[in-house]
Amino acid sequence: MAIYQSSVQSRSAKRTMLFMNGAVYLIGAGPGDPGLLTVRGAELLALANVVLYDGLSNTELLQHAPQAEHICVGKHGKTRIWTQNEIIQEMLGHAKAGKIVVRLKGGDPAIFARTAEEVEAVKAAGLPLEIVPGITAALAAGSFAGIPVTHRGLASAVALVTGHEEPSKSESALDWEVLAKFPGTLVIYMGVTTAEAWTKALLRAGKAADTPAALIRRCSLPDQQTIHCRLDQVAAQLSPASRFRPPVIVILGAVTQLAETMNRIQNRPLTGRTILVTRPEGQAEALAKPLRDLGARVLQQPAITIEPPQDWQPVDSAIAKLSEYDLLIFCSHNGVQFFLNRLEKNGGDMRALAGLEIGCIGKKTAAALQQFHLQCDLLPDTFHAEAMTNLIASRANEKRIMVIRASRGNDELATQLAAMGGHVTQVIAYQHSDVNECDASIKEAVSNGEVDWITITSSATAESLHHMFSDSMNDMKIASLSPVTSKKIGELGYPISAEASPYTIEALVEALVKAEQ
Repeated sequence: MAIYQSSVQSRSAKRTMLFMNGAVYLIGAGPGDPGLLTVRGAELLALANVVLYDGLSNTELLQHAPQAEHICVGKHGKTRIWTQNEIIQEMLGHAKAGKIVVRLKGGDPAIFARTAEEVEAVKAAGLPLEIVPGITAALAAGSFAGIPVTHRGLASAVALVTGHEEPSKSESALDWEVLAKFPGTLVIYMGVTTAEAWTKALLRAGKAADTPAALIRRCSLPDQQTIHCRLDQVAAQLSPASRFRPPVIVILGAVTQLAETMNRIQNRPLTGRTILVTRPEGQAEALAKPLRDLGARVLQQPAITIEPPQDWQPVDSAIAKLSEYDLLIFCSHNGVQFFLNRLEKNGGDMRALAGLEIGCIGKKTAAALQQFHLQCDLLPDTFHAEAMTNLIASRANEKRIMVIRASRGNDELATQLAAMGGHVTQVIAYQHSDVNECDASIKEAVSNGEVDWITITSSATAESLHHMFSDSMNDMKIASLSPVTSKKIGELGYPISAEASPYTIEALVEALVKAEQ
């Protein structure tokens, strides 16, 4: 695996070295699920200076390009839709300025995405260009609805048809009589607002009224919806467009009756639930992904930021005096990373910890320690101070103990150890800061009652969310990571609907699922 990754990175570097003075990449964003982006697409997003994305591109994909400027070129019903010429001029302007520009397009760039116009403009400007394929909605809709668009006994061909042709055409370029007789599956793109017109055209051309149809909305996403009906019922299901809003793919043909696995999406335990994940950036995906895999619509809004301490001097002093201590306790995996990275940056290595016993609160903290090739000596079964002090109780007297913690961690552990006769020094290895501004779309979703659950993984997070969403916190069910977090949530006046046990992200997901059953 390491060899494969290395070769991929090498190829990527070689291909992009030529384009460092300005280039355009047209990348297929896939049907919606962020996990369906290609590896090549992710590589190029990581190199981008500017990303122009459309309303059909999942904004979670922008996480692959945190360094880039993100420009939305329009989303139906939300923002103004840019004209094709405006998009081209924006794209060329940045590329001519020497920037790497990614044009992120829903589905596959070559399928009903007006890519030819953008390609012609880029080539005319003499700029380097690469087109990166994506999973087109037709194929994704079939797979995610359990419909094989081809079948050796029912359909040996498939035709992709637009239900919305260029308005300036004097007449339709589609031969509906030929399509009505097509010996296979028809897949209609962009056919919601024009459903009455194209269904009538097929019926007039002789397509059987009872032809099975499947209407798939937002395929591959947690809120995917599927309607099965007949061809002569399609228009009624789609009109007006507000009834079954775009994006919708319509599949026509006998293969739609083979949707034995159609309910794989609908039957996942968190289907239909919207969950707000509030962990800091860089840590949220560890919780968001399993929730998404279980069918939830996941929104992300960090409640706190995790940053280095404003003054490293106390940490540096503690590192210099490690040999004077008997026991080193890490309260979180962040503490491990900040403290030991600082040790290495100062020119030290893990030999500085020789002779020290090391305690960790939480399995994730112990796992972080292993990344530095260190083993944890003391790991309590539960995630709270009392469990750690119970492990040390018989040996705490006169022990010299260093506790590595966050700026807003509590003093409970240090207080208990000191009461047992330990000589305790607390070291702030990193700081928590509240996120003061909530993303407007998240705030709107919470205010509208769209969010079913909110996950809270620390006391600092709870306090920040209390200020961010105080008026709406009681409208959401709360899933808490630990009793310490739950205690703080209770003090703020909110009930707990699910609590992890043991106090891990995996257990938090399990507790939330159990609460939904």
